[in-house]
Amino acid sequence: MNTIPKTMTAVLMRENGDYDKLDYVTNYKTPSPKENEVLIKVKAAGVNNTDINTRTAWYSKSDNNGSDASWAGESLKFPRIQGADICGYIVAVGKNIDEKRIGQRVLVEPSLQKVNGKQLKSPWYIGSECDGGFAQYTVISSEHAHEINSDYSDIELASFPCSYSTSENLLTRAKVKENDIVLVSGASGGVGSATIQLARARGAKVIAITSPSKFKEIKALGAYEVVSRDDDLSEVIGKNSVSVVIDLVAGKKWNEFLEVLKPHGKYAVSGAIAGPIVELDVRTLYLKDLSFFGCTILEKEVFPNLIKRIEKKEIKPLVSKTYELKNIVDAQKEFLTKKHIGKIVLEIK
Repeated sequence: MNTIPKTMTAVLMRENGDYDKLDYVTNYKTPSPKENEVLIKVKAAGVNNTDINTRTAWYSKSDNNGSDASWAGESLKFPRIQGADICGYIVAVGKNIDEKRIGQRVLVEPSLQKVNGKQLKSPWYIGSECDGGFAQYTVISSEHAHEINSDYSDIELASFPCSYSTSENLLTRAKVKENDIVLVSGASGGVGSATIQLARARGAKVIAITSPSKFKEIKALGAYEVVSRDDDLSEVIGKNSVSVVIDLVAGKKWNEFLEVLKPHGKYAVSGAIAGPIVELDVRTLYLKDLSFFGCTILEKEVFPNLIKRIEKKEIKPLVSKTYELKNIVDAQKEFLTKKHIGKIVLEIK
């Protein structure tokens, strides 16, 4: 039987701010599962935009010292352990959870509908409203820890939860189907590269937007056409030419996305790294009968469907580089260079 230590290694976010607000410690109290929770020994955790955005209070829409900097629009509680991409093993369970779960290898659903088995009024996100995987142990409501049977490594599996569930949710909400033509912005990032694979698994054709230096790798993932982020989309792929836009960047090209959508096209978004403020000509929306989808809360079927696709190897992990947990600042700095394709993953020892 595994002995669970009283303290653990973890990275604590002490407050909103720069890298100096991250504190690597080796003696933080190990959490215990409540009655409807499981305790997970974390083996690997991916690095995401949301980790950095949450730390820097990017989600805050006010100047009130980060008072609305969490995903739920409230103040963060410090210290906070971030890390939404979690692969690990269940080592203990609460009194209401079957002990047969102990030993299961799991991936954790990053968007939470329940905490300790109780339905939330507004979803929580791991690493924002509750602690996550940048530590040796974490607790989660049992239903959000999904057993996975796969010969992929822990590091490879940790590349899936956040990016691929976000992608699968975007495609689910937009009802992407066989023969759809899907335009994907930010195609070389974690969600973008996942979307290429997941859209192809549905039988759709993908046009990917990325930098020219990444054309070859993105083409190899399954995109049938690759265009530069500097291209005029209306000129290169034509107006009214795609059925779905999966947007991860927003910014100055936003209106071009609407121009290339066919009438009755669908626009789904889950990121705004190129700029969150855009200007909409409402006539484009109603004259083309477009449908818009903002996608954060996972549909109920999304994560179970993702687990099945991983187990069937319909999609593959894309790990760019691995760091030890103590080197999290180096990992985040490299992440922000945006020179990688796929995920940067922290190994938890």
